[in-house]
Amino acid sequence: MVDFSLSEEQQMIRELARDFANEEVMPHAAEWDKKGEYPLDAIRKAHDLGLLYTTIPEEYGGAGMGAVEEVIINEEFGRGDPGFATANGSTMLASYPLMTGGTEEQKQEYLGRACEGKIAAYCVTEPDAGSDVQSLKTEATKDGDEYVINGSKMWITGAGYADWFFVLGYTDRSAGYRGLSGFIVDADTPGVELGKKEENMGQRCSDTRGVTFNDVRIPEENLVGGVEGGGWMNAMKAFDHSRPSVSSHAVGNAQGAMEEAWAYAKERVTFGKPISQHQSISFMLADMATKIEAARLLTHSAASGLDKGERITLRAAHAKRFAADTCMEVTTDAVQVLGGYGYSEEYPLARRMRGAKIYQIFEGTSQIQRMIISRELEDSF
Repeated sequence: MVDFSLSEEQQMIRELARDFANEEVMPHAAEWDKKGEYPLDAIRKAHDLGLLYTTIPEEYGGAGMGAVEEVIINEEFGRGDPGFATANGSTMLASYPLMTGGTEEQKQEYLGRACEGKIAAYCVTEPDAGSDVQSLKTEATKDGDEYVINGSKMWITGAGYADWFFVLGYTDRSAGYRGLSGFIVDADTPGVELGKKEENMGQRCSDTRGVTFNDVRIPEENLVGGVEGGGWMNAMKAFDHSRPSVSSHAVGNAQGAMEEAWAYAKERVTFGKPISQHQSISFMLADMATKIEAARLLTHSAASGLDKGERITLRAAHAKRFAADTCMEVTTDAVQVLGGYGYSEEYPLARRMRGAKIYQIFEGTSQIQRMIISRELEDSF
């Protein structure tokens, strides 16, 4: 029997996250976006409420909750504002590779820092290497009991506020992807240089910038897992944790857009009745609801499988692809419902639509998700 209902505890978590989004995110989201202001105070408040880093095990300071609880919370964050959701998600993105492949000492130290409220950033993408991770140019060379890292990363979320970075680079380029290794780099290490904050189309409150590593020396114990060559597989495993989370951000943003479209459609009167009663508009709203519900179910399916210890690569790709594309479609249609008002920055839908596009790009583009899906299914037919 399949049960889609939430437990009493999960319902309470959702209500707490929803209240937080309504009171601490929505009233400030427009100003954050306009000023490109990082929502540090709101992130700290979410941390104090126990809404962040919930899947980190209790022995490292986390709540030890499941992935389902995490996506429930993150959907409400995305409903509040997609930029805020991404901004506070950077630390977990950097933490997943440690959760899936770090040593006990690394987990105690760096997952512990996350649970204390420190921010982290995930450094994989480079100026010439995004989806094609094997094209990374960053290298780490062993020198005695240290590694020396050289390379440049791009589009790194949370970089300007990070206490530490997860960095992927080559320790043996001749071995191909098997020569990639993961490293932990403290942000104050000499040789770490931050670029300027990028002025992005949307999600402007999320601090995104380049990070350059110039002869950065780190101790060998900061090699993730303590073994060279495990970076690729560990990063791929981490995606099974991060993609349901990002999917829930997209679902939340779409949900928020639909709610705003409905509110307007019930008030706006044309030809003697609210536009929500015109078939052309009511069908658009109905399609929004169906797509959002389907995206939510795919996201919860992936998260539920993760909690059961199942391999969810296929389900995570389904969820990420469909939720990202749905978010773009729904926010675009919601703008259409509001017409000229939707196109105005005085209304939140313009911000939501701008913020939706990145979901089809980061954490693996929608095209990459389709490639993963086709490869996973190839042996099934």
